[in-house]
Amino acid sequence: MRKLLTCFIVLALIASSLPLVAGATQTPYEAYTYNYYSDAVPLPAPFAPERQVSGEELGAGAFRDPADVFVTADGTIYILDSGNHRLLRTGGDWRRAESIASFANEGREDTLRNPQGLFVNDEHTIYIADTDNNRIVVLSPEGELLRIVASPESEVLPEGFVFTPVKLTVDDAGRMFVVARGVYEGLMQFDEHGVFIGYAGTINVRQTFADRIWRMLATREQRSRMQLFIPTEFSNVDIDTRGFVFATNIDTYSQTPIRRLNPSGQDVLKRFGYHPVMGDVRYRSFGNNSGPSRMTDIKVLDGGIYVAMDSYRGRLFAYNDEGQLLYAFGGKGTQLGLFNTPVAVERLGERLLVLDRGKNALVVFAPTHFGRTVHEATTQRYLGNDAEAVAQWEEVLRINANYDLAYLGIGKSLLMERKNKEAMTYFKLGMDRKYYSLAFKRHRREVMQAHFGTFMTTVAILVVALVGWLIFRKVRARGKAHEAGAL
Repeated sequence: MRKLLTCFIVLALIASSLPLVAGATQTPYEAYTYNYYSDAVPLPAPFAPERQVSGEELGAGAFRDPADVFVTADGTIYILDSGNHRLLRTGGDWRRAESIASFANEGREDTLRNPQGLFVNDEHTIYIADTDNNRIVVLSPEGELLRIVASPESEVLPEGFVFTPVKLTVDDAGRMFVVARGVYEGLMQFDEHGVFIGYAGTINVRQTFADRIWRMLATREQRSRMQLFIPTEFSNVDIDTRGFVFATNIDTYSQTPIRRLNPSGQDVLKRFGYHPVMGDVRYRSFGNNSGPSRMTDIKVLDGGIYVAMDSYRGRLFAYNDEGQLLYAFGGKGTQLGLFNTPVAVERLGERLLVLDRGKNALVVFAPTHFGRTVHEATTQRYLGNDAEAVAQWEEVLRINANYDLAYLGIGKSLLMERKNKEAMTYFKLGMDRKYYSLAFKRHRREVMQAHFGTFMTTVAILVVALVGWLIFRKVRARGKAHEAGAL
């Protein structure tokens, strides 16, 4: 008995020293999504914190209130160290960083002052929103001044307008889309020469029912003191490979805090998910940590995926091209992977980078097996490779059988392959009535077409039988009448 007890203790100690099962990645935050009933459904972590990078680690001294980060297609990383009025450039190996703190401007040394926005194109031309200098500075890859965009002139600009750029993005033609402080008409557009050409994507503010009732009941003096319902400012921008501008706004109660603007400035973001594209669906209305998500940055990934950052609760929300929430993760705290004051999100290959102004550091997140599989399945579906998408979604369900989007992904792929009956099963599991109805109609049409001949033959036989029976009844009735007359 003593030997058995000793063996049991030894086995328990060995088991406790073994690593956890693969896929059960330990993170300081919980990942989740929302189901059809608006319930938060736990998920395996899609990303795990890998490391935290500081200015000292890059050999450039401590960051001071960093404001933005950008990664070019070749993996070069640019960090806008605003408090130190400089731009840092480094590689994915996180070794020493180069610093751009000044440049020659008409023969004199010029510097940045509290820059807040950054964009770098594939040729490494650098665009900086030099906020406190009220200008946009365009630099060459070597840090030489190419041009300055300041004090735009136009009849549509109000008298006394002060240009204060905060964030910006640039398309392949060199046009700039700028978020400027105090501008409510939309994003400011500049052509490739820096000439202001107009606004794009004005945000309209809707009055609530309570606001309207209050205005009806208020006196003239009270109405005059009420807050004007003016449009809301944008908070950040990004651009996808097709030239569509993704923008976030700071209206905390807007149902459209994320927009996708076409060249005409119209919002064409797809919103086909269970819930609006707005971050957290459920939240407290009063007390600590109350109110909806506040989207302050956005990054477009491959396969139609985009990631929006909620700086209020320190969370990241990933959506597919149809506006369905893939996952959410993150939070506030001091541990690696939690944030203090996140200000920017960027991608580095398959990794995510989050710049935390409160911690004066850059946090690097690596995808887990679950996150990588979800991204691959979403991308394959976006590219139209249905067979590959189904295989990836099946792997997602093997990891987590409660992931509704996997059922929907398989169902849509089966629908494209005209496997309507099988698709109905997956749409039912994914709680999608719209696609279930579509699959049902197609399946019903298939059944009708497959059995049309049998159906028509049966109907014809029944009609002939009915006609024969009616004729028989009529003849029989006449015979009986004739016999009755003879008697």
